[in-house]
Amino acid sequence: MTGGRIVAAEVLLTSPGRNYVTLKITTVDGVVGWGDATLNGRELAVAAYLREHLCPQLVGRDAARIEDTWQYLYRGAYWRRGPVTMTAIGAVDLALWDIKGKVAGLPVYQLLGGAVRDRVRAYTHATGWEVAQLCDAVDAATERGFSAVRVQSGVPGLDTVYGVGRGPAYEPAGRGTVPAEEVWDTAAYLRHVPGALAEVRAHTGPGLALLHDAHHRLTPIEAARLGKALEPVDLFWLEDVTPAENPDVLRRVRAHTTTPLAIGEVFSTLWEFQQLITEQLIDHARAAVTHGGGISALRRLAALADVWQVKVSPHGPSDVSPIAMAASVHVALATPNHGIQEYMGYPGQVHEVFRHAWTCTDGHLHPGDTPGLGVEVDEALAARFPYEPALLPVARRRDGSMTDW
Repeated sequence: MTGGRIVAAEVLLTSPGRNYVTLKITTVDGVVGWGDATLNGRELAVAAYLREHLCPQLVGRDAARIEDTWQYLYRGAYWRRGPVTMTAIGAVDLALWDIKGKVAGLPVYQLLGGAVRDRVRAYTHATGWEVAQLCDAVDAATERGFSAVRVQSGVPGLDTVYGVGRGPAYEPAGRGTVPAEEVWDTAAYLRHVPGALAEVRAHTGPGLALLHDAHHRLTPIEAARLGKALEPVDLFWLEDVTPAENPDVLRRVRAHTTTPLAIGEVFSTLWEFQQLITEQLIDHARAAVTHGGGISALRRLAALADVWQVKVSPHGPSDVSPIAMAASVHVALATPNHGIQEYMGYPGQVHEVFRHAWTCTDGHLHPGDTPGLGVEVDEALAARFPYEPALLPVARRRDGSMTDW
């Protein structure tokens, strides 16, 4: 049995704490494959792209022809690329790999060549408005077994800072149809962060891997200055120091600092990474398995990165569903140049809607050995959490002009 022809492709919207878009593909043999199509703040755009354009084209196709279907949806279309298109293609790709594994009776990582490591190292997030709170959060993460932690702190004089919540949890997307507006001050950030991270390093000692995200807020020379200032902290990486639409600007950053750089969570194709990898302007490619076109696309990215000794360390926030997390961990287990997997975690109700075989134990992930991706969706429970409009905020400088979020 190969799984047979596709007889149905459906899109599900659910919001167990936050919005998720899920693709369900069913074959004539009754095999169901699940894909994640969530794009934070643009969920309905991807849902419509799937429902109106891709799903009708899938019915009647051979579910076993994963690569041909990927090429058909990408190369066969006149309008290519972009996060909406690639997230939709990624959802199809994940669902077809799920079907392939279920038909074969094997977990997806075995279809990718088998495990090259026993478990996948993960990092989680720690935040604190004050440095003392941040150190407490780091301690809590290490007590859970994590050996790598992303650290974000408040900035004096600012009421809101990306990645830092005032309460125990942080969710950047706010409910409603109009985004919240935040005020940003780069100078205040650059004055504060090196000292704050130095205090965290003094608290943890040298053994813990510390990561930090600048979230596209800096110019190239500001990024170079920050990278140089943070060298004594010995970061595992400095993430998204500047918008990378123009790869050439990373040369300036590289010229001034040896702090490892991670970029690419907002990229949607291999082509956006090409120069960054071949010129070794980054150390970690951060493509998300969903937003970058699926398992098939992530494997191609990893193959290119491997030639240039660049790691692939996929984006893994709470706004990709446990289906995407499963796919990312399957790829990681079978990919020699995998670096580290982001894992923010999920509220309990998300785990209930998306029942999964993957586990996170002592700061490491494993996809499990259930055939396919190892995730099944409780559709009845999902229906109890209807979609609610939610948008990521926007950011303005103190003079009122827009800056990158």
